[in-house]
Amino acid sequence: MTKYRLLITTRNQTPSQCYTEKILFSDKITSYFPKSFLHVSRYKMTVPFNKRCSVKPYFAFVICILLLGCQKPEPQPILEQAEKQSQQDEPVDLSLLCKNIENEILNINSERTTFALEQINQDLKLCLPLSTFDEQKHFLTLSNQMYQNFLTVNRTPPQQSAFEAYAFDLAQHPTVQQNHFEQLSLRDQYLLKHKGQAYIELFDAGKGRLNYRRSPEYLAKIFAPYMPQAEQVFIENLATQNMMPVFVEKTLMIEPHEIATRALFWEEYLNQYPKSSYRKDAEYLLQMYSLFLFKGMNDSPVSDTYIDKYTIQSSSLDEIEKLAQIKNSALANQAGKFMHFLQLSAEQRLKQIPVQLSAQEQSSQSKNLLTEKQLAQYLGLKNANHSKIRDCFSDAVCL
Repeated sequence: MTKYRLLITTRNQTPSQCYTEKILFSDKITSYFPKSFLHVSRYKMTVPFNKRCSVKPYFAFVICILLLGCQKPEPQPILEQAEKQSQQDEPVDLSLLCKNIENEILNINSERTTFALEQINQDLKLCLPLSTFDEQKHFLTLSNQMYQNFLTVNRTPPQQSAFEAYAFDLAQHPTVQQNHFEQLSLRDQYLLKHKGQAYIELFDAGKGRLNYRRSPEYLAKIFAPYMPQAEQVFIENLATQNMMPVFVEKTLMIEPHEIATRALFWEEYLNQYPKSSYRKDAEYLLQMYSLFLFKGMNDSPVSDTYIDKYTIQSSSLDEIEKLAQIKNSALANQAGKFMHFLQLSAEQRLKQIPVQLSAQEQSSQSKNLLTEKQLAQYLGLKNANHSKIRDCFSDAVCL
């Protein structure tokens, strides 16, 4: 860019006193003055004045240009943002875009930005309506892996300690500025600064444990609207249920009323969409919420003894009694049998519900183990492991 020197001569209040300013400026300014007004050379531009010619009409404009030139240049956007913006003015070839989107997804790793994720998600919104159901499920699987790769953080032992300390402080004092931030890995610092973007969350798993995760709303908003009704209903409802933790370690975090409501929902879902591709996951969710309702978890049991209804937590007993009144429901039948089980004596249970304890179970110090096995057998409850089979409590699909 050619630089010129502007020599501005203006009259002061005293005609005999004049002053001059020499200013370097861009050659673009020459387009704002008449050719007859300026004398331009390679190194100097002179603005002639005489008694009848005043600089006032142009002085304010020149000052404005100079002020703009003095401003600090804005930081350049990252390369992938600039490239994407340059493509927005060109016509979009959807067939080519959808053909290349898989490679774009696979190229996401823990060094990319939230902007890259947002661009892929926008492209998915264009491609999913044009895709078959099998292709949609394929893209969904790829998106799960994409976020997992993106949220991977490799930390040194000191960085891990700093992150745990940061998580603890944040859990104790959410609104207080954290002292451990600068000790975190650069990737942790980046993710914490950009949480809330591209559906990235810092999830409170309880007891001072924080984890990064993709919000359950992601699949509900990006994928569900373009999928068949059975899959759409599954994803949208599971996303809503898993926005907050269902349990932390061995303690339930939701009330019996909510547990019963969810159990009934999954029972109805199976009746309404028997051919859903998520049928097995819905069966698993119904099974788990049935266990939560009738047995609870180790650190939040429904009862310690199940001797009678007075040994049952009142909030759980109320929901089970209400559930037993419902017609045409397998879950309601279980609730009725639960109430009947409480009326049986220990001798009647041994006679009517014969169970065998393994050697390991017999050596267990749990006094309630026999009763729990009798209850599970009587109600037809499957003692599924909620953490090793599949994870249905952190996202909008089971992972």
